[in-house]
Amino acid sequence: MIDHITLHVDDAGRSIDFYTRVLAPLGYVRKVQHGETVGFGMEDGTPRADFYVSPRITNAHESVETWRQEPTSPVTHIAFRAGDETAVDRFHEEGLAAGGTENGEPGMRDYHPGYYSAFILDPDGNNIEAVVDWSHSLG
Repeated sequence: MIDHITLHVDDAGRSIDFYTRVLAPLGYVRKVQHGETVGFGMEDGTPRADFYVSPRITNAHESVETWRQEPTSPVTHIAFRAGDETAVDRFHEEGLAAGGTENGEPGMRDYHPGYYSAFILDPDGNNIEAVVDWSHSLG
């Protein structure tokens, strides 16, 4: 059910070095980098990363589009795997109806081809995402 999680840290370089070392014995390797954010995943021949380390930023109410250009994110980011784009759309609708704050309307993202997601800030400011990522089947 969990697609990926992002841990926000005070010193990204230090934490990335730390997690590179401690996750290696578990079979995790560095798979992707977006600016100062690094994604780790199992050494399985695919581009799939499910654990990210990213710099901590204070303004949690910037949109996810801005976050990718200038990191602005709450303490925790969790992405839930969705079965299809309709499920992502419904997640977004229900999140807003339940009192969440808009943080990225449903749509394709430019992270890589096949990535369709939506973002909501929960009542505590955590960034939650629903994603269907067809690229996982390409590896």
